[in-house]
Amino acid sequence: MPKHDHDRPEAPGEFRSEHDLLGDRDVPADAYYGIHTLRAVENFPITGTKVSSYPDLVTALACVKQAAALANRELGLLDGRKADAIVAACEEIRGGKLHDEFVVDVIQGGAGTSTNMNANEVIANRALELLGHRKGDYTSLHPLEDVNAGQSTNDVYPTAVKVALDLTAHRLLDAMDVLRSAFEAKAAEFADVLKMGRTQLQDAVPMTLGQEFATYAVMLGEDHRRLTEARALIHEINLGGTAIGTGLNAHPRYAALATGHLRTVTGLPLTVADDLVEATQDAGAFVQLSGVLKRIAVKLSKTCNDLRLLSCGPRAGFAEINLPPVQAGSSIMPGKVNPVVPEVVNQIAFEVIGNDMTVTMAAEAGQLQLNAFEPIIAHSLLKSLTHLRAGCLTLAERCVTGITANREHLAGLVARSIGLATALNPHIGYEQATAVAQEALRTGRSVQELVLDKGLLTEDELRRILLPDNLARPHLHTAAEG
Repeated sequence: MPKHDHDRPEAPGEFRSEHDLLGDRDVPADAYYGIHTLRAVENFPITGTKVSSYPDLVTALACVKQAAALANRELGLLDGRKADAIVAACEEIRGGKLHDEFVVDVIQGGAGTSTNMNANEVIANRALELLGHRKGDYTSLHPLEDVNAGQSTNDVYPTAVKVALDLTAHRLLDAMDVLRSAFEAKAAEFADVLKMGRTQLQDAVPMTLGQEFATYAVMLGEDHRRLTEARALIHEINLGGTAIGTGLNAHPRYAALATGHLRTVTGLPLTVADDLVEATQDAGAFVQLSGVLKRIAVKLSKTCNDLRLLSCGPRAGFAEINLPPVQAGSSIMPGKVNPVVPEVVNQIAFEVIGNDMTVTMAAEAGQLQLNAFEPIIAHSLLKSLTHLRAGCLTLAERCVTGITANREHLAGLVARSIGLATALNPHIGYEQATAVAQEALRTGRSVQELVLDKGLLTEDELRRILLPDNLARPHLHTAAEG
């Protein structure tokens, strides 16, 4: 596209004047954002977290605006040169450029209007440059008349949020696979390590350390499927519904065309909601996604609790496994090493659980034809997805892959445990097994020793019953014999 000599970078400190319904304001001449964004920055100094902190959201906004421009050009509602410039600007943003121009706070009043305006202005001013005009020359290409044609914040913003959530959820799913693989590798490594299982923190019956670690992998696999299901729900969008879902000011074919172009641009299986009025006010898909993220967080936190318990010690605790030491644990206690990686994942989980409550309340607070609180929903969900992803990768790479088992200690715990009496129930009866367990607890002698002394079983019978496979996988052994 043509470039004019006068289209040079403005000197720092220069300003351009822009106008909105409240009057005139000076905007930094080199800024790609405009007056609407400037007012939003002033009005919402809330978190210090800018929209640009979520690159997927900026990319998603550019995708929506690109799809809208393509649809409007196809409908003859947008001049071809303008459409090309808008598309080119959007593609640059999707490629990572101009993200630092998305400066409004992620938490804002107005149902996301400030974010939409920020996107309109940045895209318009970059498109103006590509057409050979100065930033702010809105008579040549306008942020609202052209970039926002056929749109409203109320369909653009939730659509962009859903696209951003899908992109971010995909990264979390990949990270969950990494963590699951790490647990599966440890499950295989520890498949032959016999240990005592526990219920209510009391000795229960034998199992293998491999079975314990395999459980963590299975739980991640289940949650992976639940997140995939929740991700599918956010593929239904309300683009084309404009203000309240009636499609006012949009061409009758716009919704289908824009959604089709958005499918192509994003590669996502997006669909137009059956009822755009319902879709514009309903935040149910966000609530569902948040609930799944809470489920993942709860189960990850439980797993980390287990890792901290199993590794507690090294002398006065369980000391069944060793977590890799990654940093000194104390400023006063020499040699102390703490389970810092599981601890940080615990804290991520606490945050995600709190974010779920925020999403719940924001979704419930919607009124009539619009939910005005989607900015806090977006902020909460994007934080949860981003932090869970980081937590999964950190847990896998900085902790799980380096875990080792204290094999001799575990074998000794099994040999001394009164829980072995449970395995003898079918062979010596519940009453005899109970008596042996009580005497073992009282005297400190082992269950095996007492059973042999009392002549309840022969040494060969006892050895066969207490084989690791018979203790940890009794049903597999029975099936093999059958």
